[in-house]
Amino acid sequence: MSNSKATTAEIRARFDADVERFSNLDTGQMSTQDAPLVLEMISNAARRVTPNAKALLDLGCGAGNFSLKLSQTAPFEKITLVDLSPNMLDRAVERLTPTGAELHVKQSDIRDLDLESESHDLIVAAAVLHHLRTELEWATVFRHLHATLRPGGSLWIWDLIEHDIPGLQEEMWHRYGEYLASLKGPEYRDHVFAYIAYEDSPRSVAFQLHHLRAAGFKADLVHKHGCFAAIGAWKP
Repeated sequence: MSNSKATTAEIRARFDADVERFSNLDTGQMSTQDAPLVLEMISNAARRVTPNAKALLDLGCGAGNFSLKLSQTAPFEKITLVDLSPNMLDRAVERLTPTGAELHVKQSDIRDLDLESESHDLIVAAAVLHHLRTELEWATVFRHLHATLRPGGSLWIWDLIEHDIPGLQEEMWHRYGEYLASLKGPEYRDHVFAYIAYEDSPRSVAFQLHHLRAAGFKADLVHKHGCFAAIGAWKP
């Protein structure tokens, strides 16, 4: 990974121009392996772990896919949408207004969020935490999210990951490259790899589980395929 990383403004600009790719419940984000499966899996698991949830916080909501999917299983009274991109937020509001939930919109970096303690029942963070840079940022965000949840609430992460064993990382990265090339050819693979190197700082499952548990969560791996993993974390 490059030592020179994208600024928040550069990341926001890319997502502002990429709304349509994030607006499909059937496919999800195609460059993310198992996106439709995990959308279904997290939605069902979240409702089992935190039944009767009324307040949802969607971090890096994009066009609102996870909020929409979760709303299909049971209605929310309040949905808080957080994203860097105003274009993504506009699309998410458009798609979620018919649910009848009270929508709260925050255009913000997740590191800058000001959230009331014990104000939400569910948090979903899909393809957003990999933008965090330092270990301190990860630990601080997890503590903040733990404080934001009510007892019995849960956090659901779906994200790009790395592997702590170098050879394993090489193998999984190779397989991911083959997957991307199978979608749209080697140029698409190289394009995705380039913006990952410039924008993202993914961490391993072990790293995330460690910091989630240190923040007070009971946390477990839900699903893993190559360089992507879903993690569930519950606040006792």
